[in-house]
Amino acid sequence: MHTCEDADMLVEEVMTKDVVTIDCNKTLYDACKVYSQNKVGCLVVMDKDIVVGIITERDMIERAILKNMNPNKTKVREIMSSNIKTIHALAPLEKAAQIMRENNFKRLPVILNNKIVGIITQTDLSRTIDAFSETVEEMVKFYDESKSSIEKIIDEWGNMLYSLKGHKKLSEHRQLDAIKDEIEMED
Repeated sequence: MHTCEDADMLVEEVMTKDVVTIDCNKTLYDACKVYSQNKVGCLVVMDKDIVVGIITERDMIERAILKNMNPNKTKVREIMSSNIKTIHALAPLEKAAQIMRENNFKRLPVILNNKIVGIITQTDLSRTIDAFSETVEEMVKFYDESKSSIEKIIDEWGNMLYSLKGHKKLSEHRQLDAIKDEIEMED
């Protein structure tokens, strides 16, 4: 598992892959139908193969319905948020978070090979942070549970090393005794 600090964690690992799109020339009514059928947080607005905006329920309510615009005549491009940015699927997750934070975005369309492949949201980021936190908690728990075992292993190794060190001295004594015996035999 990657961590949030891990530079290898990529946008594509966290993004929502099932992005729902709508053509910018469709009507508000069309957008409401797509929205209702898919139960998503937003629709990514496309002009052919190019991402040109995002439309949310809030956009529909505040920019059209409360202004008494006709849903059958109002085009999605008229009420969408068009000051959007995209991010590459292979970009580091930190870059997506930075763009979202700096621009006060809740959603960021994800592009790969000039095609939309997903969307990353604040919810996706918070799930990642939650998973990271859970992993850290598991590691701390494992460490705490294994700490006494580790200390016991270190003590055992220390005893074995000390014992081996003692054997070395013993073998040195045996070598000295052998040399002494040789000298005595020569005499």
